[in-house]
Order: sequence, then C-alpha cells, then structure tokens
Amino acid sequence: MKKQIVLISAALISGWVVFSSCNNAGGAVKLQEPVAMSSENSNNGKVNSVISSADPREKTTEDLLAAFKGETTASAKYAAYSKKAEQEGYHQIALLFKAASTAEKIHATNHQSVLEDAGTKVAPVTPEFTVKSTKENLQDAIKGETYEATTMYPEFLKDAESAGNQLALISLNYAFKTEKKHRVMYENALAALDKNAVKSLSVVYYVCATCGNTYDAAPPQRCGICMTGAEKFIKITSL
Repeated sequence: MKKQIVLISAALISGWVVFSSCNNAGGAVKLQEPVAMSSENSNNGKVNSVISSADPREKTTEDLLAAFKGETTASAKYAAYSKKAEQEGYHQIALLFKAASTAEKIHATNHQSVLEDAGTKVAPVTPEFTVKSTKENLQDAIKGETYEATTMYPEFLKDAESAGNQLALISLNYAFKTEKKHRVMYENALAALDKNAVKSLSVVYYVCATCGNTYDAAPPQRCGICMTGAEKFIKITSL
C-alpha cells in the first residue's frame, strides 16, 4: 500500500512539473543568471552543459555560456593551428585557420554580449587544447565543426526558441551558419593536403565583422547571413 501511495505521488509531481514547464516556455525574454553551472569542452571543441535546467530561459543561459567557452577555445586553438601550419610550410592552410579563429572570436563576443545584456556575468575562459600536425589539426577542426553544426547549435537554437529569446537566436544562428561553412573549408583543405595540392587553396579570406561569416573568395556586396556591407569585412591575407 505504501509503495502504491509513493508511486501515485511521484506521478502527480511529475505531471505538475511538465505542466509548469510548458506554461513557462512562453514567458519573458529576459535571461536569468543561473544558480550554478559548469561546462566541459574537449580538444575537439565539443561543449556540454553539466547542469541542465527545465526552465527554457535558464537553459538558454547555460547554452550561451557553453557556446562562449567553446568559441573562445576554438579561436585560441585555431590561432595556434595557424602558426603550426605556417611552420610546416602550409601557408594557405595557415590563413584558413587564422580566418576561422577570427570568426570564432566574433561568435564568442556576440554570445557574451547577449549574456551580459541579460545581466549574466561571464567569467574569463582559459582555453585548453593540444597542437599536433597540420593534418591532425584539420581532422580535429572538422570533428569540432561537425559537432557544432549538426548537434550543439541545433539543440541550442531549439532551447532559445522555446525561451523566446530573440537575441540568443540571432547570435546562435550566426555561429551555426558559419560553422557549417567552416566545416566544408576544413574538409577541402584536408583533401588538398592529402593530394599535395595545398597551393590550390585560397590565399585571401574575408570575415564578416558582425556574424563571422567567412568567404574564401571575393564576397558579395552584403553578407549572406546578416546583410552587413562587404566594406566592413575583415580581410585576411597574412598572418
């Protein structure tokens, strides 16, 4: 009898939590600072929230903090990968890594701005990664960008949509669309490296200062992601 009472009580509590969560999904856009949260990211750029909140607004805050840490780490890592590629004589790949590093920094800054506008304090990040050979670094970059483009950012965008957080949606979408382009660029660079055709890769990159969108050729008059004018793009031609 006691066991049945416990089971019935648990079911009632579970139903109330689900009902409450659904009602809160359309609440205020303002983010609330989480009580406690932490994130871990491995050398391949994967980022996972340790604490998951049922409140979409709090979950979006956790997501943005994790994304900020991941993008900050990626920016530092790709800058180091750029130096390694140059040391190994792969100038074109070094430029690609530098362009991506620049873009990831923009993403991190955007995420931080959204968080701070909502009153969430963003702690400094100490990037941790290992630099290997250029081929291994490209493989690592492809793995990280694939995870972000196919898993991390799609999930984060769903959370932001549930929270009704428009600024988070914009910042996360900027990164999501750019990471998909970076993955293709890294895949092309790895293929060129395998074919001993690195010199066929671009020697100039353009990075949108607003969203990080990256072009390996002359860009259009306006960014294809955020419509920023091409005159505001960052041109990458040297290390």
